[in-house]
Amino acid sequence: MIVADEAAMLAVGEALAKQLRPGDVVTLAGGLSAGKTTLVRGLLSGLDHRGEVPSPTFAIVQPYEMVEPPVWHVDLYRLEDPSELDELGLDEAADVGVLIVEWPERAGPHSWPEALALSIAVDEDGARRLTATVPAAWEGRWPLP
Repeated sequence: MIVADEAAMLAVGEALAKQLRPGDVVTLAGGLSAGKTTLVRGLLSGLDHRGEVPSPTFAIVQPYEMVEPPVWHVDLYRLEDPSELDELGLDEAADVGVLIVEWPERAGPHSWPEALALSIAVDEDGARRLTATVPAAWEGRWPLP
Protein backbone atom coordinates (compact mmCIF):
# COMPACT_ATOMS: atom_id res chain seq x y z
CA MET A 1 0.00 0.00 0.00
CA ILE A 2 1.35 3.47 -0.87
CA VAL A 3 0.71 6.11 1.80
CA ALA A 4 1.16 9.51 0.17
CA ASP A 5 1.57 11.80 3.18
CA GLU A 6 1.06 12.32 6.90
CA ALA A 7 -2.71 12.77 6.55
CA ALA A 8 -2.94 9.47 4.70
CA MET A 9 -0.87 7.71 7.41
CA LEU A 10 -3.22 9.09 10.07
CA ALA A 11 -6.16 7.74 8.03
CA VAL A 12 -4.54 4.28 7.87
CA GLY A 13 -4.22 4.34 11.65
CA GLU A 14 -7.86 5.38 12.08
CA ALA A 15 -9.03 2.57 9.79
CA LEU A 16 -6.84 0.07 11.63
CA ALA A 17 -8.40 1.13 14.95
CA LYS A 18 -11.79 -0.13 13.78
CA GLN A 19 -10.31 -3.62 13.31
CA LEU A 20 -8.68 -4.02 16.71
CA ARG A 21 -9.69 -6.62 19.27
CA PRO A 22 -8.37 -7.26 22.79
CA GLY A 23 -5.36 -9.54 22.56
CA ASP A 24 -4.17 -8.14 19.22
CA VAL A 25 -0.56 -7.24 18.60
CA VAL A 26 0.49 -4.96 15.75
CA THR A 27 4.19 -4.55 15.08
CA LEU A 28 5.58 -1.55 13.22
CA ALA A 29 8.98 -1.83 11.58
CA GLY A 30 10.72 0.96 9.71
CA GLY A 31 13.53 3.45 10.02
CA LEU A 32 13.59 6.64 12.03
CA SER A 33 10.90 9.08 10.84
CA ALA A 34 9.20 6.45 8.68
CA GLY A 35 5.78 7.25 10.16
CA LYS A 36 5.32 4.60 12.84
CA THR A 37 4.24 6.98 15.58
CA THR A 38 2.09 8.92 13.12
CA LEU A 39 0.20 5.71 12.35
CA VAL A 40 -0.29 5.16 16.10
CA ARG A 41 -1.59 8.73 16.49
CA GLY A 42 -4.20 7.98 13.83
CA LEU A 43 -5.06 4.68 15.50
CA LEU A 44 -5.61 6.33 18.88
CA SER A 45 -7.64 9.10 17.26
CA GLY A 46 -9.79 6.36 15.73
CA LEU A 47 -10.37 5.06 19.27
CA ASP A 48 -11.47 8.57 20.38
CA HIS A 49 -8.30 9.44 22.30
CA ARG A 50 -8.17 13.24 22.49
CA GLY A 51 -4.77 13.98 23.91
CA GLU A 52 -1.14 14.00 22.97
CA VAL A 53 0.49 10.86 21.65
CA PRO A 54 4.21 11.19 22.28
CA SER A 55 6.71 8.72 20.94
CA PRO A 56 7.44 6.27 23.76
CA THR A 57 11.15 6.11 22.88
CA PHE A 58 12.25 7.12 26.39
CA ALA A 59 9.31 5.75 28.41
CA ILE A 60 9.40 2.51 26.33
CA VAL A 61 5.73 1.78 27.17
CA GLN A 62 2.98 4.38 26.93
CA PRO A 63 -0.40 3.04 28.10
CA TYR A 64 -3.73 4.38 26.84
CA GLU A 65 -6.18 2.70 29.19
CA MET A 66 -9.10 5.10 28.68
CA VAL A 67 -9.78 3.91 25.13
CA GLU A 68 -11.56 0.72 24.13
CA PRO A 69 -9.81 -1.59 23.72
CA PRO A 70 -6.96 -0.31 25.90
CA VAL A 71 -3.71 0.22 23.97
CA TRP A 72 -0.09 -0.08 25.05
CA HIS A 73 2.19 1.75 22.64
CA VAL A 74 5.65 0.23 22.94
CA ASP A 75 8.93 1.45 21.46
CA LEU A 76 11.76 -1.08 21.73
CA TYR A 77 14.40 1.11 20.06
CA ARG A 78 16.45 1.43 23.25
CA LEU A 79 16.29 -2.27 24.15
CA GLU A 80 19.76 -3.74 24.20
CA ASP A 81 18.77 -7.39 24.71
CA PRO A 82 15.48 -9.28 24.17
CA SER A 83 15.64 -10.52 27.77
CA GLU A 84 14.74 -6.97 28.86
CA LEU A 85 11.19 -7.61 27.58
CA ASP A 86 10.39 -9.66 30.67
CA GLU A 87 10.60 -6.52 32.81
CA LEU A 88 8.01 -4.64 30.74
CA GLY A 89 4.95 -6.80 31.55
CA LEU A 90 3.74 -6.82 27.96
CA ASP A 91 2.21 -10.31 28.13
CA GLU A 92 -0.18 -9.19 30.86
CA ALA A 93 -1.09 -6.05 28.92
CA ALA A 94 -1.80 -8.07 25.76
CA ASP A 95 -4.27 -10.24 27.68
CA VAL A 96 -6.68 -7.32 28.16
CA GLY A 97 -5.78 -4.85 25.45
CA VAL A 98 -3.79 -4.22 22.30
CA LEU A 99 -0.02 -3.96 21.94
CA ILE A 100 1.36 -1.68 19.25
CA VAL A 101 5.10 -2.39 19.07
CA GLU A 102 7.62 -0.19 17.28
CA TRP A 103 11.05 -1.68 16.51
CA PRO A 104 9.83 -5.28 17.04
CA GLU A 105 13.08 -6.69 15.64
CA ARG A 106 14.73 -5.71 18.95
CA ALA A 107 12.58 -8.35 20.68
CA GLY A 108 14.02 -11.22 18.67
CA PRO A 109 12.68 -13.09 15.65
CA HIS A 110 10.12 -15.23 17.47
CA SER A 111 8.25 -12.57 19.42
CA TRP A 112 4.56 -12.11 18.66
CA PRO A 113 4.16 -14.69 15.86
CA GLU A 114 0.44 -13.89 15.58
CA ALA A 115 0.98 -10.14 15.21
CA LEU A 116 -0.12 -8.11 12.25
CA ALA A 117 3.39 -7.13 11.14
CA LEU A 118 3.51 -3.81 9.31
CA SER A 119 6.65 -2.45 7.70
CA ILE A 120 7.03 1.13 6.51
CA ALA A 121 9.65 2.16 3.95
CA VAL A 122 10.21 5.71 2.71
CA ASP A 123 10.24 6.15 -1.08
CA GLU A 124 12.42 8.76 -2.81
CA ASP A 125 9.42 11.04 -3.27
CA GLY A 126 8.63 10.95 0.47
CA ALA A 127 5.65 8.63 0.17
CA ARG A 128 5.58 5.62 2.47
CA ARG A 129 5.31 2.04 1.26
CA LEU A 130 3.35 0.01 3.82
CA THR A 131 3.61 -3.76 3.59
CA ALA A 132 1.95 -6.33 5.85
CA THR A 133 2.51 -9.87 6.98
CA VAL A 134 -0.96 -11.08 7.88
CA PRO A 135 -1.40 -13.99 10.32
CA ALA A 136 -4.54 -16.14 10.46
CA ALA A 137 -5.93 -14.08 13.35
CA TRP A 138 -6.10 -11.05 11.04
CA GLU A 139 -7.70 -12.70 8.01
CA GLY A 140 -10.81 -10.77 7.10
CA ARG A 141 -9.56 -7.67 8.92
CA TRP A 142 -6.58 -6.91 6.66
CA PRO A 143 -6.32 -5.45 4.10
CA LEU A 144 -8.34 -2.62 5.58
CA PRO A 145 -11.80 -2.06 4.14
